[in-house]
Amino acid sequence: MNWKKLQNGSDIRGVALEGIEGEHVNLTPEVIETIAKSFVRWIRNNSDCETPTIAVGMDCRLSGSSIKSAFVKGAVEAGANVVDCGLASTPAMFMTTISEHVKATASVMVTASHLPFNRNGLKFFTPKGGLDSKDIASILTIAENGEFAFEGAKGSSSTLDFMDIYSRHIADYIREGVNADDYQHPLKGMHIIVDAGNGNGGFFEKILSMLGADTKGSQFLDPDGRFPNHIPNPEDREAMASVCKAVEESDADLGVIFDTDVDRSAIIGRKGEPINRNSLIALISSVILDEHPGSTIVTDSVTSDGLAEYISEKGGRHHRFRRGYKNVINEGIRLNEAGEECWLAIETSGHAALRENHFLDDGAYLAAKLIVFAAKLYKEGKQVHEVIASLKQPKESKEIRIKLTDPDFKAQGAKVLEDMKAKAAGVEGWTIVEPNYEGLRVSCGNVDEAGWWLLRMSLHDPVMPLNIESNVGGGVEAIEGKLKSLGLI
Repeated sequence: MNWKKLQNGSDIRGVALEGIEGEHVNLTPEVIETIAKSFVRWIRNNSDCETPTIAVGMDCRLSGSSIKSAFVKGAVEAGANVVDCGLASTPAMFMTTISEHVKATASVMVTASHLPFNRNGLKFFTPKGGLDSKDIASILTIAENGEFAFEGAKGSSSTLDFMDIYSRHIADYIREGVNADDYQHPLKGMHIIVDAGNGNGGFFEKILSMLGADTKGSQFLDPDGRFPNHIPNPEDREAMASVCKAVEESDADLGVIFDTDVDRSAIIGRKGEPINRNSLIALISSVILDEHPGSTIVTDSVTSDGLAEYISEKGGRHHRFRRGYKNVINEGIRLNEAGEECWLAIETSGHAALRENHFLDDGAYLAAKLIVFAAKLYKEGKQVHEVIASLKQPKESKEIRIKLTDPDFKAQGAKVLEDMKAKAAGVEGWTIVEPNYEGLRVSCGNVDEAGWWLLRMSLHDPVMPLNIESNVGGGVEAIEGKLKSLGLI
C-alpha cells in the first residue's frame, strides 16, 4: 500500500468507487479504518488528550456513508468517542471543535470537493484550524508503520444534527448584520436564489427563506452524489453559466452558488453577471476595507493586475502569494502574527478566510457577509455589481499546462524557471515582477501585449501551469508567440 500517494496537500484524497477506467479503488474500508486509528494516535501524540471526541461529517458522495462508517469504526476501536454529524458542510465540521454544543477535540469531513463521483477523501480539523500538509504526512506515516495500536477500552459513538445548530448561527449573523426593523426577517423584499449543484449547500436556501427572502428559482438543492446537473464548483464555466441564467430568468436580486462541501462560494449579480474569481475578491475586499481601512488582502498568485489596482484604490495592500488555499490562509495568519493587519485571505477558487471567522474558509459565511452587504445596498436602491464597476477586467486570458517528463520533475521545473528568468530579462518591454512568491511572473509592457504571464510549478503534479492575461485584443497571442520563440511552449 502506497500511503503517501493518498496525500493531496493538506487533505487525503483517493479513489473510493470503481467506474472510471484505469482508476482503482485505494480508499477501502480497511484503509479508512487504519487512517482513523492513526488520526487518534496523532491526536494523542500532539496533545494530552487520551480519550478524544471526534466529530465526523460527510458530503453527499455515493461512497460517503461507507467511508464515514469505516472511519467511525476505526476511531471507536482506537478509544475515541465519535459524534456522527451525518450530511454536513466542511466549515460546519470545523465549528464542532469550538462550539459549546460539541466541544470536539478534533473533526473530520468526508469529502473530495468538486472531484468526479468516484473520488473521495478526508479533511481534518482541530480548534486551531485545518491540519497542514506536514500533519497529514505524519498521520500517513503512523498508518504506514502500524504505530496506531491501542489496548485500552473502546470509545463510543453518538449522532447529532449539527447542521441545524450551524444554520441558526448563520441566520443570527445575517439578522445582526442587517439589523432590520423586522429583525426576524431582514431579507424580506429581496429575491435571492441558491444553486447547490446537488452538493451539500441546499441548507442555505432554507436559511434565506426563513429570513424572509423570496428564493423561487433556486436549483439543484437536493444532495445527489452523481451530480447530474453540473459540477458543484464556482470556478466551472458550465456551473456559473447555469446559475447566471437562473438569476436572469428569475429576475432575482442576487444568486449564490456553492461547491460540494460549501467551503467555497460565488455570487451572481442582478443582471446575471458572474461575480467569482477576481470579481469576488474585489467585492469582498471592498467590504473588508470599509470595515478595516488599510488592511492587507492576501490572495493566490494568479490574480490580475486590475485587482491589485482596485485594492490599492480602496486603500488596501494587495499581498499576492502562492496557489493553494492553505498557503493563502496560513500567510494571512502569519502576517497578523508579524504585526501586519490582515482581515482577508482568499484564493481565486473561492476559498475565502476571514479573520473575524477564525480564518476559516467558509463559503456560507462568505455568502452571508455579502448578503448582509447587499441587503444594505438594496435599501439604498443599489446593487452589488455597482461596487466593483471600476475593477479593470483583462480583455483576454489563457492557461496552458506544460507537461514535465523527467522522473525528477521538480528539478526539471526549477531548471525551466531558472532558464526562463534569464531569457525574460533580456526581452525588451518585459519586466520581472518582484516581490513574487511563486514561480516567475513577468509584466509585458509592449503596446501589443499590455499584460503579464506567470509560470509556476503545479502543487502536486508533473505540470507547469502558464497563465497569460492581456488588456488588449490579440495580446495573449502576442505574448504566447514570444514565449514560443524563447522555447517555452
